[in-house]
Amino acid sequence: MEIGIFAKTFAVQSALASLTAAREAGYAVVQFNMAVLGGASMPETIAPATCAEIAAASAQSGVAVAAVSGTYNMIHPDKAVRDDGFARLATLIRAAPRMGIRLVTLCTGTRHATDQWAHHPDNAGAAAWRDLMVEMARAAAIAEECNVDLGVEPELANVVSSATLGRRLIDALGSPRVKIVLDPANLFEVAPAAEARSIIAQAVDLLADRIAMAHAKDRRADGGFAAAGSGVIDFPHFVGKLRAAGFDGPLVTHGLSEAEAPKVASFLHRVLAGAAAA
Repeated sequence: MEIGIFAKTFAVQSALASLTAAREAGYAVVQFNMAVLGGASMPETIAPATCAEIAAASAQSGVAVAAVSGTYNMIHPDKAVRDDGFARLATLIRAAPRMGIRLVTLCTGTRHATDQWAHHPDNAGAAAWRDLMVEMARAAAIAEECNVDLGVEPELANVVSSATLGRRLIDALGSPRVKIVLDPANLFEVAPAAEARSIIAQAVDLLADRIAMAHAKDRRADGGFAAAGSGVIDFPHFVGKLRAAGFDGPLVTHGLSEAEAPKVASFLHRVLAGAAAA
């Protein structure tokens, strides 16, 4: 298991600069975002030279690019918005192998029309689930052609709001390309410590065979997000459960400032060292 960080944490606008900054802060891998290059996170087109730049930056910096963010609102109430997002996702999936990337992370979406990270009561409806299945099936077909995995992250505000719904999606699609990005901070908002550990443990157990990446951000006691190590999540417990389940992929932090990056790296390295010694 290696420690990683979102590349866009760093206030630079080149692949090499962001990966170098990650290495200097104590990280071995990154989750990339095309916005690092100064454009859109989900561009309409991606030039071969851009793919080559990202692959070369990884080789030169020694920092692996574990994934690239491909988030759009998969159940946006306007089909035209969904279609535009899917076209951009398809472009990213097809470009990912040329960048040396084999995992594209997703946002399963919300019926909220202006914020893809905001909850909407219609997320729980049958129509929202049908729309998600259509989008995911289309994405999985392209991922299978390109030998790329898709990372679905259960998030409270999205249609896949729990580990149980993540499992339902995997089983319904039947594609080996559908994987899980598991972030413990996205599994609950406010919960007593014992309950939080139970929720996290159950999620790992339920999704263990599909976890491709783990995320590391924290929750404050009031439910707000915080940098890993500064909130209520028991990271030694989380990492211990991941290790027991056989997970050896990247543990990628986000939701932190650039200034916090070295401190969080040190914290996560200590957590991994403790889990390895246990």
